[in-house]
Amino acid sequence: MNRRVVVTGMGGITALGDDWAAIEKSLHSGKSGVRQMPEWNRYVDLQTRLGVPVDHFEVPSHYPRKIVRSMGRVAMLGVRATELAFIDAGLLNTPAIQNGRMGVAYGSSSGSLEPMLALGTGVAEGHFKNISATGYIQSMSHTAAVNIGVFFGLKGRVIPTSSACTSSSQAIGYAYESIKAGKQDAMVAGGCDELSFCHAAVFDTLFATSLRNDFPSTSPRPFDKNRDGLVLGEGACTFILEEREHALARGARIFAEILGFGTNSDGAHITQPQKETMAVTMQLAIEDAGISPDAIGWVNAHGTATEHGDIAESQATRATFQRAVPISSLKSFFGHALGACGSIEAWVGIQMLRTGWVAPTLNLESVDPRCGELDYIQGQGRSLDCDVFMSNNFAFGGINTSLIIRCEK
Repeated sequence: MNRRVVVTGMGGITALGDDWAAIEKSLHSGKSGVRQMPEWNRYVDLQTRLGVPVDHFEVPSHYPRKIVRSMGRVAMLGVRATELAFIDAGLLNTPAIQNGRMGVAYGSSSGSLEPMLALGTGVAEGHFKNISATGYIQSMSHTAAVNIGVFFGLKGRVIPTSSACTSSSQAIGYAYESIKAGKQDAMVAGGCDELSFCHAAVFDTLFATSLRNDFPSTSPRPFDKNRDGLVLGEGACTFILEEREHALARGARIFAEILGFGTNSDGAHITQPQKETMAVTMQLAIEDAGISPDAIGWVNAHGTATEHGDIAESQATRATFQRAVPISSLKSFFGHALGACGSIEAWVGIQMLRTGWVAPTLNLESVDPRCGELDYIQGQGRSLDCDVFMSNNFAFGGINTSLIIRCEK
């Protein structure tokens, strides 16, 4: 069985906008979404005051209140991104998406924070007056996947992925494998996450957050010797994946093809990535794609601007390619959107290569000499004449993912 998997729709919600035209403008102007977070000033022990929120997002007025009740911000971001992707694919409100041959693979680090806090307060104070009937649905780890399925009437398989920073790239990979194996003809795939004080506090305790609080435009700094940590963001991005002949039969526009997917785990440390197994997952993706590493013209890095992560990832990339392959990190623009980062970065990667230009790693001025010998894209970005790229993500628990994507121009 040689079933090829293509991308026929993409939709996203990001701090830089919800459509490619707006995002592209920010990328070319070197403008990130990082800002100071005065909302966090009341948390006196929190060191970082930087974030990348989606300030413009509002619940669409046409969403029925009865259905919205089961959604926290996490699920809402995912549902809206999926609606935009269905519109992009020409499939919104069509019977074809409800025939059982389309499923959903979708992830987030967790559900929404607010109902969790209400439950915690009730337990601590001995009352349940702030607990809502839908609070668990909003906070459960698979809230995005099931809310998307219910909202659009999807009757295929549901694959929730809650693996921190690899949530959405795993979702895309597992959706790709479901279609390739003939289990589904199409899949909704992606991820979402909300920005919260709790996420910032967790990374703060690990000394992993940027403290350039008075200079938000100068952080994060992936791969730079003067990096001081990550900046958290939020957002969502959804792909509509289809078996190629299925897409062609309905006259769909094809943006890209998923060529390969690799995933594994370090089995070594909860928070310290291992370069050896990171390299293995890249090799698994290359083998799955059936191509030479020389066919890959750019690497879309995870690039969080943490010391251990940047060094391990870049050395693993060098070991895989055995050359100075062009590489850059989009987290320098969008921050670290956790469960959404893999799908947002893959979406932007596809759109950039379709235009023949790749954004630089913002704020990368002096590459850390401990990083692998690679062609780090800096400054004003770069024109690239290539159609195949690798998109990598690495998560707590030592979970590694690598996607190889070929763009249609």
